[in-house]
Amino acid sequence: MASDQTARADKPGSAIDSVSVLSENSRRRMFTFIRRAGRAVTRDEAAASVGISSKLAAFHLDKLVDAGLLRARYETPGGIRKVGRRPKVYEPTDAQITVSIPDRRHELLADLLLDAVVTEKADENATQAALRAAEARGRRLGEAARQETRPGRLGPERGLTACEGLLEEYGYEPVRETSTLLRLRNCPFHPLAAKAPDLVCGMNQAFLSGYLTGLDANGLQAVLAPEPGECCVRLCPSDPGHLGQTPEDH
Repeated sequence: MASDQTARADKPGSAIDSVSVLSENSRRRMFTFIRRAGRAVTRDEAAASVGISSKLAAFHLDKLVDAGLLRARYETPGGIRKVGRRPKVYEPTDAQITVSIPDRRHELLADLLLDAVVTEKADENATQAALRAAEARGRRLGEAARQETRPGRLGPERGLTACEGLLEEYGYEPVRETSTLLRLRNCPFHPLAAKAPDLVCGMNQAFLSGYLTGLDANGLQAVLAPEPGECCVRLCPSDPGHLGQTPEDH
């Protein structure tokens, strides 16, 4: 099973920043050269690959390191220790860049479906396994967020505030319609959701419900409320009487 970090690492902002770093021609060509080398590459080798000075190459390589696309370390080429300072070498990281506007999270959906396939129980069908896997992933993320932030007791209003970070990170484009009603303007699983809405929307709801459970956000629920061009789920109070509640009422 892929780690939750795989989905989290590819944030829209960081991906766009990485792509912007690669927009410079020499930098992009050196990055390609290093990825294809199959070994750690020195600054001089990188410079020679694009025909620029070592000093200029160092500038570009440091930009690639800062963007998380390369890692740098000191090593003696060939493993032979020589007198003097060891040269700095560069190699690619495991970073994966995906830029989509609006944001899409097809890799999360695929990972959840893979979880469902490899953990399917004898007493459940494929859809039930997928819903279970989605709820379990969301719950783990909610538990991790609660452990990290220690927010205390969360009622509907503070619970939605605590959810917004994850929703932004996963591309839902949350909009606070009232203090206790959160609409999600973007479907991270589009257009796949349109091909199998019962399955994908059900998994989406289970994922967000699991997150609320793990976060221990009391009095909130993830409900199916499809709107054209938006996510099929919205977050609202379990008690309909709390809709439109103002901060003073909380």
